[in-house]
Amino acid sequence: MGSADDRHSFTIGILALLISGTLSGCVTTGRQLPQDQSSVIPTMGTRGAHCCAMAKGIPRQTELVKTAVKFVGQSRIQVGGRNYTPDCSGFVRGVYASQRVDLYGGLGELDGGNGVGRIFTHVVEHGRIHYGPTVNPGDLVFFHNTWDFNRDGLPNDPLTHVGVVEKVDHDGTVVFVSSVSAGIERYRMNLKHPDTHKTADGRVLNDFLRRKHVGDSRGTYYLAGRLFAAFGTLAH
Repeated sequence: MGSADDRHSFTIGILALLISGTLSGCVTTGRQLPQDQSSVIPTMGTRGAHCCAMAKGIPRQTELVKTAVKFVGQSRIQVGGRNYTPDCSGFVRGVYASQRVDLYGGLGELDGGNGVGRIFTHVVEHGRIHYGPTVNPGDLVFFHNTWDFNRDGLPNDPLTHVGVVEKVDHDGTVVFVSSVSAGIERYRMNLKHPDTHKTADGRVLNDFLRRKHVGDSRGTYYLAGRLFAAFGTLAH
């Protein structure tokens, strides 16, 4: 992500957003403005033709994937006798808790903050935020602007959704597991073709992560490849 000073400044910026209450959870409704104004937290690094390829996972990463996949089709998230909230942040917390990683840990006075932003900040502090081109099994994948969290009609809703990477298909499509209102399911994202939902032969490259509404601003994006924010790696 750059120099140590750059990383420190970036972290401070995230913490400021958390304190102000602008980071959010996991609902797919709302409005936004054109993408060139849309990211409070910028997306940097590889986003296109070179992403993504799958790295060989270490055992801990492989176990994260197994746990995530086990929940597909379910709505209840229980790990080690503990129930987690049935939303995207609760889901990834449960998955990582299976490997004794507390994604809300280490934030001190920020322990009352919002879910996805807190998890992102934990990765900034304890792991690595990256943008490919190599993705690890069990990586977290973050998204911006999947809904209008603060309901002001403006594109100022960073880090509104998170999932767990399962695998990468031969064409670079990232398959990830996440929780939405309908339950826990697999979703797809292809950064080489961020505007394509399905290919001519019917293969899904990008799932919809934002619902369409009458009155959405021109330039509103709905597909995973356009809403992508970053990957996060914690397991080493």
